[in-house]
Amino acid sequence: MKKWFGLMLVMSTILYGCQSSDENSEENTEGKLSVVTSFYPMYEFARQVAGERAEVSLMVSAGEDAHHYEPSAKDVAKVNEADVFVYSSEEMEHWAESLLETTENEKLVVARTADGVESAHNHGNSDGEEQEPVNIEIKGAAEHYHTGDMIKLSAVTDNGAEFEHWHWYTRKSADDEWAAIPNEFSSELEYLASIDNFEVRAVLFDDNHREFAESEPVKIVIDNHGETPGHGEEEGHEHGEEEQEHSHEHGDEEGHEHGDEEGHDHSHGEGEETNHDHEHGSAEGAESVEIIGLADHYHTGDVVTLVAELQGEADYQHWHWYSRSGEDEEWEAISGQETDHFEYKNTGESFDVKAVLLDDDHNTYAESEPISVLIDDHENKDPHIWLDPVLVQEQVKIIRDALIKADPDGKEVYEKNTEAFNNELQELHEDYEAALEDAEKRVFVVQHQAFGYLADRYDLEQIAIGGLSTEVEPSPSRIAEIGDLVKEHKVPIIYYQQGANSSIAETVAAETGTETATLFDLEVLSKELEEKDLGYIEAMRENLKSLQLSVQ
Repeated sequence: MKKWFGLMLVMSTILYGCQSSDENSEENTEGKLSVVTSFYPMYEFARQVAGERAEVSLMVSAGEDAHHYEPSAKDVAKVNEADVFVYSSEEMEHWAESLLETTENEKLVVARTADGVESAHNHGNSDGEEQEPVNIEIKGAAEHYHTGDMIKLSAVTDNGAEFEHWHWYTRKSADDEWAAIPNEFSSELEYLASIDNFEVRAVLFDDNHREFAESEPVKIVIDNHGETPGHGEEEGHEHGEEEQEHSHEHGDEEGHEHGDEEGHDHSHGEGEETNHDHEHGSAEGAESVEIIGLADHYHTGDVVTLVAELQGEADYQHWHWYSRSGEDEEWEAISGQETDHFEYKNTGESFDVKAVLLDDDHNTYAESEPISVLIDDHENKDPHIWLDPVLVQEQVKIIRDALIKADPDGKEVYEKNTEAFNNELQELHEDYEAALEDAEKRVFVVQHQAFGYLADRYDLEQIAIGGLSTEVEPSPSRIAEIGDLVKEHKVPIIYYQQGANSSIAETVAAETGTETATLFDLEVLSKELEEKDLGYIEAMRENLKSLQLSVQ
């Protein structure tokens, strides 16, 4: 993927380079430093440091998302002509590395603002204390199983670790890759025995979804005493929906990979998959389907909530949803998803999904274009450094140093501007401390897990409702799940990054007995920011006001 992206950038640069030289010479007639920034916070910080001495431009413009962004030919040419390029980190701007490898600009000064911040801030442990090593033992394995037996295992820690987020993985042998078992997130595992032997292990994750501890592999022996089980592979389908849930709930690459290794294909069977391909070919002139509710990205364990909308009228209500791990893979039916609503707790791998509406004869009436569901845990690093006013001061200093390197004559200006802005940031930090330090309720619930640095800085606890959408109304079971979380933590507010006043957000609030409010994550130059003309300092002060509705 990176190689292809890099090739695209090279081609774009060649095609665009001829027409860009005249434009750039006109842009630099005033002799100002040219500074290109990746996304909104970097743009805001660079403007504060540069003042009137530089032309600062923004690559990821209003409404665009830094995760899905791909630089255009114009962007590439701009960086090739720039004096300074400012970005945060590869965990946020995954495309920055390929962009810089493609750039042919020997004079370019690169400011990676996460430098220095990462080593200074141990985000994985907010109280700064080392967790004692934990050993995990898998208990309950029998000497052998028969195909179709229910394997029941428990993962036990030796010192009572406080974390409760588990993943279970299988592989056929030591020569194979581990594959996650879908929808198994507790220390207890129930898994239907297949035909072949396999290994299993349990992994415990911390609150930032980084691996905290793991067990040694345990071998599961399948011994049918030389007999072929039941009626061959068809018997596996008679074990019912429980086996489907353990094997291929969404047909994702991890769970499905294991299914292929072990010889159990339980999503809907080969016949139905072939039937779907045949039916699709007969759907000439069918209506189109649009999938709405897709977020820019999800974290492992988030619930992906989508809805299929038919662009037309029909009385049919029977839907199927299909997934694949990539364009070269076959579509697999997703069990348990037979309405226009799709709710799935992802297992950590990106996938494509499409919706198909069937008529009364089970033929394809309409289907959507595939959409890509991006699962991005930022390599288990929280990239949202800019939401901590103290760490922002370090980012600003990195930008200052880059500007001075590119323009030594402007050193005095850049140092003066940096000092002034960092004084504002320090004042903002002190206001947060004063407002929050005596609060007894220190938990806040968010739509998307972006505020870990802010929570760490001010000794708060962030609870994320992964995948909560402002476009798709959650199912009753999902509403109940959110309601339980709200009751457990006794929180009055659910915070959204944007769209807090949408009808969906209001419905969730009404059903769960909460209210809605906005917390700006500042990843995107949103409509709310533009309409209220909020800069970084002002937006963070708005965040403080909102936080005080929960943190009291």
